[in-house]
Amino acid sequence: MSLCMGCMREIGDHIKCPSCGFDNSKKQHSPYLPYGTILHGRYIIGSVIDTNGESSRYISFDKHTGDVVIVCEFLPMGLFARENGEINLSVKFENDDIFRKLMSDFISYFRTIAELKDFSALIKIHNIFQENNTAYVIEENQDLIPFEEYIERSNGHLDWDIARPLFMPVISALEALHRRGLGHYAISPKNMYVTAFGKIKIAGFATANERKRGTPLKSQLYSGCAAPEQYAENFPIDSITEIYGISATLFYALTGNLPANARERLKDSRLLMSTSTVKRLPPHVVTAIANGLQVKRENRITDFDDLRSQLSVSHTAQAIQEEISRTANMNVKKSDINKAQGISNRTVSIIAAIISILVVGTLGVLFVIQNPFAGIFEDNNVEETQSATEAWTGETIPNYVGMSYEDAVKDAEKAGDINVYRDTDESYSDEFAEGVIMEQSPKEGSELTASGDISITVKVSKGLQMRELPKIKNKTVNIAAKALANQGFVVDAEYQYSDMYEEGTVIGYRDYKNGDTLEDGSTVTIIVSKGVEKTEPPATYGEE
Repeated sequence: MSLCMGCMREIGDHIKCPSCGFDNSKKQHSPYLPYGTILHGRYIIGSVIDTNGESSRYISFDKHTGDVVIVCEFLPMGLFARENGEINLSVKFENDDIFRKLMSDFISYFRTIAELKDFSALIKIHNIFQENNTAYVIEENQDLIPFEEYIERSNGHLDWDIARPLFMPVISALEALHRRGLGHYAISPKNMYVTAFGKIKIAGFATANERKRGTPLKSQLYSGCAAPEQYAENFPIDSITEIYGISATLFYALTGNLPANARERLKDSRLLMSTSTVKRLPPHVVTAIANGLQVKRENRITDFDDLRSQLSVSHTAQAIQEEISRTANMNVKKSDINKAQGISNRTVSIIAAIISILVVGTLGVLFVIQNPFAGIFEDNNVEETQSATEAWTGETIPNYVGMSYEDAVKDAEKAGDINVYRDTDESYSDEFAEGVIMEQSPKEGSELTASGDISITVKVSKGLQMRELPKIKNKTVNIAAKALANQGFVVDAEYQYSDMYEEGTVIGYRDYKNGDTLEDGSTVTIIVSKGVEKTEPPATYGEE
């Protein structure tokens, strides 16, 4: 049986897979396992699906069951070596203790997930074992729709009635994980998928070592969904951290946009949600999301029960609403109802009105008190116009287009009565550099007729979508990585011996060369020298 290493379907004599187009003539580069490697006597390794600072996942085939599965291999970048074609990991003596500790955490983490098999949102774990001086986890493989694609297919956002049954099982699964003392800490649209049965599956599992700064692992955080404390060195992360991530993802599901990066929100914690979005969402849902996305931990929702409660209408209010609805739909004469209850039509109307005011008023007060969105929603449906025959001689809106967002905020602060808000809908631009304002609403020169504070919404450029790879040859790893990060690339390192480059300096790119252009956010692998390979001198034996 000849299998495609890209999809694990049979391909016969074909080199290029007829199903997925994968080129099976190529080899898999180190530090990843070679194509066709057999683990545990049954799992055939295919191409790498994704990788982070702690592990890598491969598409694989289970010879015993005939199923396609996912193999997750413990590969803590920077703490091991594996040459092309090799299977075993080699760990330097000085890294051995931390390597073993991290691997123990990795195994324990996935064993806990395996025990929580009754939660539909969690992946199913089939097997966990150690081999090749590392550890492996065998995960289920399903036909899944990426969550971002699912939202795109749903007109760019979900209504609350659709989102609620999708997200509640996710909250329950995370709650169960935290009760075991563990967490996910990377809940985001990129780590969620939707099954053919309309259920969410969480992906991207890794230990807490991978989800915060200051650990031996290269951290992987998701902008917009990672909480502020995850960017701090060695800051403890917990359920409060997790609630930020799930709230940000729910915000994305309901609006089609992610919140700004947490580090930016430390300077300006306000969120943008259009008035049309607010109008179609229940007030208590908007309030709950806002409370889950508080930048200051002490103001954020602290546990999953509270989050679940705030996302639901209170039992009392719901009961009142159901009773009003039930009464309104009863096919009984009002006079009969009044006689049975001994009250008049006027009394019924007064009671119904009081109940409605109490329900709406209670929710409204909660929304006004707790909602940090207040005063910052943009309404693009209302536009004040001035008669063309009248010449405006009063104050006008200033121009911020072409300024950096930071400079615009400072300029507005000097003015005193202007508030500049950043639109979450950012775009790439060939004209405006990254961080520079492309558009503003109201536009420059618009008549300034309102009294009090003025709100201006600005759209900030993400810069060029295609970025050029800088020169990195002979630079140290840190300098090269910083140069690539500044260009918007994600950096991965591959190490090899060299007698031409000093240890720790960059030999070049794998698969690319400086000057090549790649899309912003692309992962780039650089080749780093391990120095000259040292050989042990032959042993000599003398007479005693």
